Amino acid sequence: MWRWRYVSGRQLHGFRHYKYSAVDTNPLSVYIMQPIWNKIIKIVPLWIAPNLLTFSGFVMILFNYFLISFYDWDYTASGTSPGLVPTWVWLFSAFTTFCAYALDSIDGKHARRTQSSTPLGELFDHGLDSWATSIFVLSFFSVCSRDNGKSGVSVYTMYIHLSIVLFNFMCSHWEKYNTGVLFLPWGYDISQVVLIAAYLLTGTVGVEVWQKPLLFGYYITDVLVILLIGFSLFLSFPQTLYNIHRAHLKKTLKNDSLYEGLLPLVSPLLLFILLTAWVVLSPSNILAKQPRLFLWMVGVAFSNVICKVIICQMSSTRPELFHWFLFPLALVVYAAISGLLGPMEEAVLAVFTTLVTAAHVHYGVCVGRQLSEHLNIYIFSLKKRV
Repeated sequence: MWRWRYVSGRQLHGFRHYKYSAVDTNPLSVYIMQPIWNKIIKIVPLWIAPNLLTFSGFVMILFNYFLISFYDWDYTASGTSPGLVPTWVWLFSAFTTFCAYALDSIDGKHARRTQSSTPLGELFDHGLDSWATSIFVLSFFSVCSRDNGKSGVSVYTMYIHLSIVLFNFMCSHWEKYNTGVLFLPWGYDISQVVLIAAYLLTGTVGVEVWQKPLLFGYYITDVLVILLIGFSLFLSFPQTLYNIHRAHLKKTLKNDSLYEGLLPLVSPLLLFILLTAWVVLSPSNILAKQPRLFLWMVGVAFSNVICKVIICQMSSTRPELFHWFLFPLALVVYAAISGLLGPMEEAVLAVFTTLVTAAHVHYGVCVGRQLSEHLNIYIFSLKKRV
């Protein structure tokens, strides 16, 4: 069951020749956070595997997500019952977010410190990041609360917000697919600091702070959404295009043809189109009825699609034109919007979400085992395979 070989022989060969290259120009990261991480890394025992740090951070944010979900399944607690989510949950969220942020920032440093840097470590890190990106956002939505007529954000704004965040993550790896260099996005460090501050603010002042206008009738959540959209449209995406254009001028692009360069965007774009069609045309308004379940499915599906792009980028191979998730999703979306599912739409969403999540976990475990065997290493140990 766990021996399925998702990575082709050609991709395995490509991993053998992979070299990591990254550029970090974010002042917040370079001048403030990196000195902090350099101090924290000194207390990590040398016998701990870097992947163990990465996985521990992911487990912490996953646990935090399920904890918040327990108290606020439908994103209404902060708006209708401000005391329903205990104060300690928000403070715990700040703690787990900082720990996950720290562990994700020091795992690479620890790998170089223990001379255990491998392509598997980078894939493990970025693969979990692709999933954690949506989990961070979905947890934060409980702070904002869904629209209750007076304050909060609509479930459609949540969907757009999540899609923009995932789009930014995808662009970073699409950029690396074409240039061979990972230009670390400024948004990551900024978003982590904002998340931690938001949880601390909520834990100390209360969720009521999000229900009051900040300036000119705008709420804090409105300001954050405007900043997110502005940051994406006017800084993040233009920077991606600029870096690719600069590589083109220097003749260092990894893909000469326009088709090859745009190929990784096809499946994510089609995935977004199908999901948006379901959101807009659902007879039962599925997003409003099951926002947490639907948005979780969106995050998992995007993570799997992006993971395959990352593997192709690291192994210098061509990604598939159509991700296999698109075919069952297209059938489900058609059945939903045509009315064939009727009152069963919510149940089908639950089943489909469970299957997509199980498939993604299976994919991650199998790819990890396959690469660890190929590179003759263990995932969570510094020992070499005999």
